[in-house]
Amino acid sequence: MVTAGDFRNGVTFEMDGNVYQIIEFQHVKPGKGAAFVRCKIRNVIAGSVVERTFSPTDKFPTAFVERKPMQYLYSDGSLYYFMDNETYEQIPINESELDDNFKFVKENMECTVLSYKGNVFGVQPPNFVELQVTETEPGFKGDTATNVTKPATLETGAEIRVPLFIDEGEMIRIDTRTGEYMERA
Repeated sequence: MVTAGDFRNGVTFEMDGNVYQIIEFQHVKPGKGAAFVRCKIRNVIAGSVVERTFSPTDKFPTAFVERKPMQYLYSDGSLYYFMDNETYEQIPINESELDDNFKFVKENMECTVLSYKGNVFGVQPPNFVELQVTETEPGFKGDTATNVTKPATLETGAEIRVPLFIDEGEMIRIDTRTGEYMERA
Protein backbone atom coordinates (compact mmCIF):
# COMPACT_ATOMS: atom_id res chain seq x y z
CA MET A 1 0.00 0.00 0.00
CA VAL A 2 1.15 3.51 -0.78
CA THR A 3 -0.31 6.64 0.79
CA ALA A 4 -0.86 9.84 -1.18
CA GLY A 5 1.63 11.54 1.17
CA ASP A 6 4.32 9.17 -0.15
CA PHE A 7 3.67 9.92 -3.85
CA ARG A 8 6.78 10.55 -5.96
CA ASN A 9 7.30 10.81 -9.73
CA GLY A 10 7.10 7.38 -11.37
CA VAL A 11 5.15 5.64 -8.56
CA THR A 12 2.47 3.27 -9.90
CA PHE A 13 -0.71 2.44 -8.00
CA GLU A 14 -4.20 0.99 -8.51
CA MET A 15 -7.30 3.16 -8.25
CA ASP A 16 -10.85 2.42 -9.41
CA GLY A 17 -9.70 -0.76 -11.15
CA ASN A 18 -7.09 1.06 -13.27
CA VAL A 19 -3.32 1.42 -12.97
CA TYR A 20 -1.94 4.96 -12.71
CA GLN A 21 1.57 6.42 -12.71
CA ILE A 22 2.49 9.73 -11.08
CA ILE A 23 3.81 12.24 -13.63
CA GLU A 24 3.90 15.29 -11.35
CA PHE A 25 2.96 15.80 -7.73
CA GLN A 26 2.79 18.72 -5.34
CA HIS A 27 2.16 18.72 -1.60
CA VAL A 28 0.00 21.76 -0.77
CA LYS A 29 -0.42 23.14 2.74
CA PRO A 30 -2.88 26.02 2.56
CA GLY A 31 -3.06 28.54 5.41
CA LYS A 32 -6.61 27.51 6.15
CA GLY A 33 -7.86 23.94 5.95
CA ALA A 34 -6.19 20.56 5.60
CA ALA A 35 -3.16 19.76 3.45
CA PHE A 36 -3.66 17.92 0.16
CA VAL A 37 -1.65 16.39 -2.67
CA ARG A 38 -2.23 17.71 -6.21
CA CYS A 39 -1.15 15.17 -8.84
CA LYS A 40 -1.00 14.71 -12.56
CA ILE A 41 -1.48 10.99 -13.16
CA ARG A 42 -1.40 8.86 -16.31
CA ASN A 43 -3.52 5.78 -16.86
CA VAL A 44 -0.74 3.43 -17.97
CA ILE A 45 -3.03 1.17 -19.98
CA ALA A 46 -5.22 3.77 -21.74
CA GLY A 47 -2.55 6.50 -21.83
CA SER A 48 -4.88 9.30 -20.68
CA VAL A 49 -3.57 11.98 -18.30
CA VAL A 50 -5.75 13.36 -15.49
CA GLU A 51 -5.21 15.89 -12.71
CA ARG A 52 -6.51 14.80 -9.29
CA THR A 53 -6.21 15.92 -5.69
CA PHE A 54 -5.85 13.48 -2.81
CA SER A 55 -5.80 13.69 0.95
CA PRO A 56 -2.30 12.75 2.23
CA THR A 57 -3.87 9.89 4.19
CA ASP A 58 -5.55 8.21 1.15
CA LYS A 59 -4.18 4.70 0.64
CA PHE A 60 -3.88 2.80 -2.64
CA PRO A 61 -2.51 -0.66 -3.49
CA THR A 62 0.88 -0.53 -5.20
CA ALA A 63 0.86 -1.73 -8.82
CA PHE A 64 3.93 -3.56 -10.05
CA VAL A 65 4.53 -2.85 -13.73
CA GLU A 66 6.95 -5.34 -15.25
CA ARG A 67 9.58 -3.78 -17.53
CA LYS A 68 11.30 -6.43 -19.63
CA PRO A 69 14.01 -5.79 -22.23
CA MET A 70 13.10 -7.48 -25.51
CA GLN A 71 14.43 -7.40 -29.04
CA TYR A 72 12.13 -6.21 -31.84
CA LEU A 73 12.28 -8.81 -34.61
CA TYR A 74 9.79 -8.02 -37.40
CA SER A 75 6.24 -6.99 -38.18
CA ASP A 76 3.59 -9.05 -39.92
CA GLY A 77 0.55 -6.98 -40.77
CA SER A 78 -0.67 -5.36 -37.56
CA LEU A 79 1.36 -7.68 -35.30
CA TYR A 80 4.87 -6.82 -34.15
CA TYR A 81 7.04 -9.67 -32.88
CA PHE A 82 9.43 -9.28 -29.93
CA MET A 83 11.89 -11.83 -28.53
CA ASP A 84 12.69 -12.29 -24.84
CA ASN A 85 16.49 -12.06 -24.56
CA GLU A 86 16.66 -14.69 -21.80
CA THR A 87 14.22 -17.40 -22.92
CA TYR A 88 14.23 -16.64 -26.69
CA GLU A 89 10.43 -16.82 -26.57
CA GLN A 90 8.70 -14.70 -29.22
CA ILE A 91 5.57 -12.72 -28.39
CA PRO A 92 3.31 -10.86 -30.82
CA ILE A 93 2.17 -7.36 -29.80
CA ASN A 94 -0.72 -5.64 -31.54
CA GLU A 95 -0.06 -2.34 -33.32
CA SER A 96 -2.54 -0.57 -31.01
CA GLU A 97 -0.23 -1.21 -28.02
CA LEU A 98 2.63 0.74 -29.64
CA ASP A 99 3.20 4.47 -29.11
CA ASP A 100 3.80 7.01 -31.87
CA ASN A 101 7.53 7.04 -31.07
CA PHE A 102 7.82 3.39 -32.20
CA LYS A 103 8.25 4.73 -35.75
CA PHE A 104 11.96 5.28 -34.90
CA VAL A 105 12.58 1.59 -34.14
CA LYS A 106 14.12 -0.70 -36.73
CA GLU A 107 14.48 -4.47 -36.67
CA ASN A 108 16.82 -6.04 -34.05
CA MET A 109 16.66 -2.99 -31.75
CA GLU A 110 16.28 -3.53 -28.01
CA CYS A 111 13.04 -2.13 -26.50
CA THR A 112 11.40 -2.30 -23.07
CA VAL A 113 8.07 -4.13 -23.04
CA LEU A 114 5.69 -2.96 -20.28
CA SER A 115 3.15 -5.37 -18.82
CA TYR A 116 0.80 -5.50 -15.87
CA LYS A 117 -0.38 -8.88 -14.56
CA GLY A 118 0.84 -10.53 -17.77
CA ASN A 119 -1.02 -8.15 -20.11
CA VAL A 120 1.25 -6.08 -22.37
CA PHE A 121 0.13 -2.46 -22.57
CA GLY A 122 3.10 -0.65 -24.07
CA VAL A 123 6.55 -0.71 -25.64
CA GLN A 124 9.24 1.86 -24.87
CA PRO A 125 11.88 2.29 -27.55
CA PRO A 126 15.44 3.29 -26.57
CA ASN A 127 15.69 6.99 -25.62
CA PHE A 128 18.18 7.68 -28.42
CA VAL A 129 18.51 5.91 -31.77
CA GLU A 130 20.87 6.35 -34.70
CA LEU A 131 19.19 6.22 -38.09
CA GLN A 132 20.17 6.97 -41.67
CA VAL A 133 18.59 9.81 -43.63
CA THR A 134 17.17 8.27 -46.83
CA GLU A 135 15.58 11.33 -48.38
CA THR A 136 15.99 15.08 -47.90
CA GLU A 137 16.35 18.15 -50.07
CA PRO A 138 19.77 19.76 -50.34
CA GLY A 139 20.45 22.82 -48.19
CA PHE A 140 21.09 26.08 -50.01
CA LYS A 141 24.31 28.02 -49.56
CA GLY A 142 23.72 31.33 -47.87
CA ASP A 143 20.65 30.08 -46.00
CA THR A 144 22.23 30.77 -42.61
CA ALA A 145 19.36 32.03 -40.48
CA THR A 146 19.45 30.40 -37.08
CA ASN A 147 17.50 27.21 -36.48
CA VAL A 148 16.39 26.72 -40.09
CA THR A 149 15.24 23.15 -40.67
CA LYS A 150 14.05 21.02 -43.55
CA PRO A 151 12.02 17.78 -43.70
CA ALA A 152 13.88 14.48 -43.88
CA THR A 153 12.73 10.86 -44.24
CA LEU A 154 14.58 8.23 -42.20
CA GLU A 155 15.28 4.57 -42.98
CA THR A 156 12.28 3.51 -40.83
CA GLY A 157 9.95 5.75 -42.86
CA ALA A 158 9.57 8.34 -40.09
CA GLU A 159 9.70 12.01 -41.04
CA ILE A 160 11.43 14.62 -38.88
CA ARG A 161 12.93 18.09 -39.27
CA VAL A 162 16.72 18.36 -39.54
CA PRO A 163 19.19 21.26 -39.95
CA LEU A 164 20.11 22.37 -43.47
CA PHE A 165 23.62 20.84 -43.39
CA ILE A 166 22.31 17.24 -43.14
CA ASP A 167 22.47 15.34 -46.45
CA GLU A 168 21.07 12.03 -47.70
CA GLY A 169 22.95 8.97 -46.45
CA GLU A 170 24.12 10.57 -43.19
CA MET A 171 23.58 8.88 -39.83
CA ILE A 172 21.87 11.06 -37.24
CA ARG A 173 20.93 10.63 -33.58
CA ILE A 174 17.27 11.15 -32.62
CA ASP A 175 15.59 11.54 -29.23
CA THR A 176 12.63 9.14 -29.48
CA ARG A 177 10.79 10.80 -26.56
CA THR A 178 10.43 14.09 -28.45
CA GLY A 179 11.05 12.94 -32.05
CA GLU A 180 13.72 15.63 -32.53
CA TYR A 181 17.10 15.63 -34.25
CA MET A 182 19.97 15.63 -31.70
CA GLU A 183 23.26 15.46 -33.62
CA ARG A 184 25.21 13.66 -36.32
CA ALA A 185 26.18 10.12 -35.39
